Amino acid sequence: MAAASHDALAAELIDLHESPREVAPFSERFPGLTPESGYRAARHLHAHRLAQGWRVRGRKIGFTNRELWPRYGVFEPMWGWVYEQTLVLALDGHARVPLAGLTQPRIEPEIAFKLRAAPARTNDPAALVESIECVLHTVEIVQCHHPQWKLTIADCCADNGLHGRLVLGTAVNIGEIRDPLRSLAGAEVTLKKAGVEIDRGRGANVLGNPLAALAHLIEVLSRQPGASPLEAGEIVSTGVLTDAHPVRPGETWSTSFTGLPLPGLTLQFT
Repeated sequence: MAAASHDALAAELIDLHESPREVAPFSERFPGLTPESGYRAARHLHAHRLAQGWRVRGRKIGFTNRELWPRYGVFEPMWGWVYEQTLVLALDGHARVPLAGLTQPRIEPEIAFKLRAAPARTNDPAALVESIECVLHTVEIVQCHHPQWKLTIADCCADNGLHGRLVLGTAVNIGEIRDPLRSLAGAEVTLKKAGVEIDRGRGANVLGNPLAALAHLIEVLSRQPGASPLEAGEIVSTGVLTDAHPVRPGETWSTSFTGLPLPGLTLQFT
């Protein structure tokens, strides 16, 4: 992508997040936009936020659920930053989640890891487990600045992985989970709206296992120019277990798990 186009996209990203609205897809207006150039533009938004005092808390991985790829026309995962300013902490499994400032928000129940150490570049699940301090149930609220959620992988990469909010549930020490590899893949989540079941999903929907999603992110970061490697203390949310569903202020949604000792969440959207 030409330098002038890159600069224009970087400026637009900052403006979009400060004055949220829908715009035509970046990929339609910036010739030559690729995932690589999208991430490069996203680094300007990240630097802008850091300069404003935002604090990094971790990463989110998106499009790890292969069942959703044909629907969106996105056929590979992507990632974005999670900040102190985008986190919502649940208290006793309950949280009020503001949607102000988000464009076309959708709810995504997920499994996340908090890292005890910088993870090695490996596909060995046992080695990855050694780098994990605890497992959490998270709910990500994603957003899309493009009408009707019509986008490409390059659009996702440019827009900080579509991240809006991340609700953190109660952390469970990884040592309390028997056979983490099997338990993480076999866990099931139920998603309800106003007490009515909307969707169900399994850990295996996330690239076969949430640990595989973590391994994928480590590999991507190792090959991406300018990308910071994962560090101890970071939270990594591994992607949606179900489909992503639109949410609106005034709604109450809830989740529950089987197969993992993770408490469910009840969210009131404001």
